[in-house]
Amino acid sequence: MTIAPARAASDKADRDPAVIRWLIFVRDRGIFVLWALLLVAFSIWANPYFASIDNALLIANAAAITAIFAAGVAVGIIGGALDLSIPGTAALAGCVCGWLITHGTPTWLSIVAALVLGAVVGLVNGLITLRGFNPIVVTIGTLSAMSGLASALVGGYTVPGLDSLAFMGTQRYLGVPAPVWIVAVLFALGTVFLTRTRDGIRLMAVGGNPEAVRRSGIHADRYKVLGFVVSGFCAALGGLVTTALVTEANPAASPGIIFNALTAVALAGVSLAGGRGSLPRVLVGALILGTISNALTIKGIQPYWATAVTGLLLLGSLGVEKWVSTTVSRRLVQSANASVHTGTR
Repeated sequence: MTIAPARAASDKADRDPAVIRWLIFVRDRGIFVLWALLLVAFSIWANPYFASIDNALLIANAAAITAIFAAGVAVGIIGGALDLSIPGTAALAGCVCGWLITHGTPTWLSIVAALVLGAVVGLVNGLITLRGFNPIVVTIGTLSAMSGLASALVGGYTVPGLDSLAFMGTQRYLGVPAPVWIVAVLFALGTVFLTRTRDGIRLMAVGGNPEAVRRSGIHADRYKVLGFVVSGFCAALGGLVTTALVTEANPAASPGIIFNALTAVALAGVSLAGGRGSLPRVLVGALILGTISNALTIKGIQPYWATAVTGLLLLGSLGVEKWVSTTVSRRLVQSANASVHTGTR
């Protein structure tokens, strides 16, 4: 009478690993499948304008800004901290660079100063959070402070005529827009850092389980601060590229920056709890947002529908992440119990 239950438990244990592997595939590779399906669907729906080289470059260029900011958000989250000050840091970096250029500072030095400023803002955010303050509250405060400083620096007006930044904005190299090259270099370096260097691996470990890392003798706080520094640097870089594209610096901190960046990160399956994430998937997340916006524009659909779709994608990706994590955990527990049950029979 005990053979059938034991056999059923054994069969269930055999099935669970396959289910778990499928769920993990959905979490880690599903975004690539989603993008491929969108490309096919939009190629048919928006034929013949969507599926062309020129339009592909247009999508890549449009997604570049989101990708840069999303990289900063992703590294911060992977390290265990969400940085919401990115729009303010971007605005201040652009204004500082613009102000320096218009006051006779060499362009290269103005760019370096803006990037260093972004890293310093991240450093300050990190050091404050180490005092026990909530990172979200701290970075919201920094967002307001940086926005105010940007406006104060330029008197509340934009800084026009920054044509010397065209080499990193409107200029093309081998037919590819400059922002696309910048994103390619940034994500290549970032991926190597997170997956092939000791500091990058430790950064991910700190985000996953800071207490375990601390007990192993690693200075966990140092890597949490490093996550903020990288986030601030990416925010400044995104601000500079944005400034270069329009050849003027704007002190206004756009909330759409963090919204789109968070959506790309959530689509990529980056765990908001920290410790897990992939920059290539974040890049695809940004490309998905650019692809959707581009296709809707081609079909003459109002931009606010793209915003609505982006919001739904954010909610949907969070729901899928929660469902996959919960289901995998439950399946692992059930599989372990089934194995124990089979062994006792």
